[in-house]
Amino acid sequence: MSEGESAGSDLLSVDFEIFGHVQGVCFRMYTEKKGLQLGLVGWVRNTCHGTVQGQVQGPAHRVDEMKRWLGEEGSPTSRITKASFANQRTVDELELSGFVTRF
Repeated sequence: MSEGESAGSDLLSVDFEIFGHVQGVCFRMYTEKKGLQLGLVGWVRNTCHGTVQGQVQGPAHRVDEMKRWLGEEGSPTSRITKASFANQRTVDELELSGFVTRF
């Protein structure tokens, strides 16, 4: 963790599902890249329903920034129609490591 983000910082975990034209447009790759850029951990995968699901964990303000990115920006050629966030909770420590694409 960087300075100012001590173990006492509020750490959040949140699940997400993104709807719209989000498969075949490098959405997973960009999500992984953005998560790493923000210093978050998590995972992302395509679903058989044409959505993208995943989970992110990290400092609350960074998780909030990732939620905004997932819901409003995404990959350059994606068209997001809805972003659903669930199971948001505070965690004492990160339960995942790295940011990976699951298949």
